Amino acid sequence: MIVQLLQIALVLLPTAYLVARRRRIKLQNAASWESLIAQLRTDWSARDLCDQFLWKEEVTVTPEDAWKRMGGPQGLWAMFQNAGVMLQMANFADRNGGQVDRLTLETLRSDAMQIRLLVLMALVQYGFSRASEGVRVNAFRTASIYAAMSARMTALLQNHAATALPDFVAAM
Repeated sequence: MIVQLLQIALVLLPTAYLVARRRRIKLQNAASWESLIAQLRTDWSARDLCDQFLWKEEVTVTPEDAWKRMGGPQGLWAMFQNAGVMLQMANFADRNGGQVDRLTLETLRSDAMQIRLLVLMALVQYGFSRASEGVRVNAFRTASIYAAMSARMTALLQNHAATALPDFVAAM
């Protein structure tokens, strides 16, 4: 009896996962610029990290200042979530944009994945050693990539979805 239940579970669990995954992909494919921009976290902004945030790709503060200005782990988590949304935006542009530069799209995807990995590493480090030098350096690297990604996404929207640009700038 137990063997039969395990066999059923071994079939049902992967099936349920695949159905849920397919549903999520279907919802992502049906998203619009506006719905994606609405998913950005507006309770935190990286504006304090750059002089001309969204227009220049550089962070103009030290790692210690970046850690303070981003609000520590809360800012890191906001970057993690926003990077995921910008990754979805890059995928949307790829599916629907037509004339979008492949290098820009691949760079945006790479940036999003680097941000997400660096945030996870920094949060694990933070859990073990609080705001040590390593955590602040990882947070600074994350903020630098995030600023560059945001500037690239602004340029992409400016060139291919100008009507969505004001909403993106306001949300960021």
